[in-house]
Amino acid sequence: MKLKYTYTLFTLIMVLYFVPVSAQKSTKAKKTATKTTAKKTTSTKPASKAATKSAATKKQADTKSLGDQASATKAAIDTTKNGGGANGANGQNGGSLSEEIVITSAYKPLLADAVKIRRNPDLTDKSPYKAPLSYTPLDKRLEQNSEIKQLDAMKMPPIVDTVPYNNIVRVGIGNLKTTFAEGYFGNGQDMAMQVGGYFRHLAQSSSSYANQKSNKEEIGVYGKNIGETNTLSGRIDFVNKGNYFYGYDKDNPPATLDIAHQYFNTLSAEGEIAKNYKDVENDFTYALKLKGYVFGDRFKARENNLVLSGFLNQTINQFYTGLSASLDLSTQKDSLYSYNNSIVRLNPYIKFQGDNYKIDAGINIVDEFGFAGRFSLFPAAKLEYQVIPKYVRLFVEAKGDVNKSSLSDFYNYNPFLGQNLTIKNSVDKLDLSAGLKGTLAPGLGFKAIIYRNTVKDMPLFVSNFNFAKGQNRFAVIYDNGTATVSGFDGELDYKVSGDINLFGRVEFKSYKMASEEQPWNLPKFKLTAGTAVNINDKVKITGSLLVRGLANDRPNAAAFAATYGTTLPGPVVTTEISQFIDLSGSVEYRATKQISIFGRVNNILNSTNQTWLYYPDYGFNIFGGASYSF
Repeated sequence: MKLKYTYTLFTLIMVLYFVPVSAQKSTKAKKTATKTTAKKTTSTKPASKAATKSAATKKQADTKSLGDQASATKAAIDTTKNGGGANGANGQNGGSLSEEIVITSAYKPLLADAVKIRRNPDLTDKSPYKAPLSYTPLDKRLEQNSEIKQLDAMKMPPIVDTVPYNNIVRVGIGNLKTTFAEGYFGNGQDMAMQVGGYFRHLAQSSSSYANQKSNKEEIGVYGKNIGETNTLSGRIDFVNKGNYFYGYDKDNPPATLDIAHQYFNTLSAEGEIAKNYKDVENDFTYALKLKGYVFGDRFKARENNLVLSGFLNQTINQFYTGLSASLDLSTQKDSLYSYNNSIVRLNPYIKFQGDNYKIDAGINIVDEFGFAGRFSLFPAAKLEYQVIPKYVRLFVEAKGDVNKSSLSDFYNYNPFLGQNLTIKNSVDKLDLSAGLKGTLAPGLGFKAIIYRNTVKDMPLFVSNFNFAKGQNRFAVIYDNGTATVSGFDGELDYKVSGDINLFGRVEFKSYKMASEEQPWNLPKFKLTAGTAVNINDKVKITGSLLVRGLANDRPNAAAFAATYGTTLPGPVVTTEISQFIDLSGSVEYRATKQISIFGRVNNILNSTNQTWLYYPDYGFNIFGGASYSF
């Protein structure tokens, strides 16, 4: 392509050179005239760009006309320094074309647009950076089994507290002269140190019976410190409960009735030190706990209790071996007795844990000392096996223990008990149970147990009324001998979504008594259920259901005679306590981030519920109030 344009430009230059020579009229010009012409031509200035373009445009036409002139003129043109042609008489070089050529016009190359480069080169150094690579091989064996393994503890995600307040106070009033107040206080979200306190109050009064009143007040403080190795925790609580002996048979009202005011005070405290859990092999753990309480009622019942307990545990690969022990010291007093009722327990054990099983094997050694001495050995074994991975586990358990009679436990279970309760420790000789627990579907958990317990000297509550003297109290008796209790317990918890939760528990029991006709005041069927629904961020609704089956009560002649020094005035008659249904609910509306309004309705069906004979619960009642967070 470049050679083609070179020939074209060379031809044009030659034509332009010969035009002034051929224009001379004489073909016999002298040598000096030729030199003069050559010098003048050499000194001529280069043509302008416009002239060059014009000449290029008229190339074909000019070449044709100049060619004709060249053919018409037979004179040779001298292209050397000395002029002349090939046949000239004065040609010193013999007309050779290898002489030096002098170009009389500037060289102006012309390129078409098609061959022009219209971009500049990129001079930037763009060599990519290559980081040095290093490889560390994993020294880990490839395991082929697909069994379920124990999950590692997952790091807790950051807590997003929708209500970033440490304290809350709630107050309310209701239709049964109900007064309600509670408050909880804390130091905030310090993961290593927690200190706080609380108080609660609830009082009610009904017009169905004279002095059907009750009250309960609680106050306490607590603290917990998580250190580098150990965790320290402790609390102090005080509880006051009060009620009246208002019960009687409305169909046969007594002439006189001793509606005495009863109250109970309990001051308790506990402290614990425990080694923090660490996910290490062959770890050694321990814990030590000291707790106790002082209990008393309005009359002369008193009980002091102090319990020191702890455990030592050593992990060896998949084995856990250890020892748990407790020293339970108690004194129980009333107007007719003062007892020392204490127990020492030792429980050595060994545990095996694999991918889909867990075995606990041990014995429970119990030594009673004080007003009664007895030494006992019981099994303490449990097996769990994963039937369906991730979903269902089978468990079997066999155990036994001594159940210490406690004034605090008796009065908390039945606040209408009289004075000088009979004290005797019962024994769970052998408790056998088996069941399934796990998850049926996402959010649906369950637990089902069947059991058979053999109990020696089972405690029972019976009426001990003497309406002739206006007394309407209950007493504690014991089923002398070994009774058998068989039953089924089922639990279900269904979390439909993050806003709806349903739960329930059902109990079926069958009793085979040793000396008593029936398990007095113990129902054979009980159902509890509830739900919690978050309508939105501001409204929350809860509901609860209680279904209690039939129970029976009858006065006990021996307890009556021991209490009142006389026999029953009439024949012993069994009284049936009807089954009942108790339905309750509550609603809470969050007006602001700090203020909420709540309301609660109890015994919506307004049924006459009798947990204890002649002592019905409160009827329909409603109360509400507000809470403030700060």
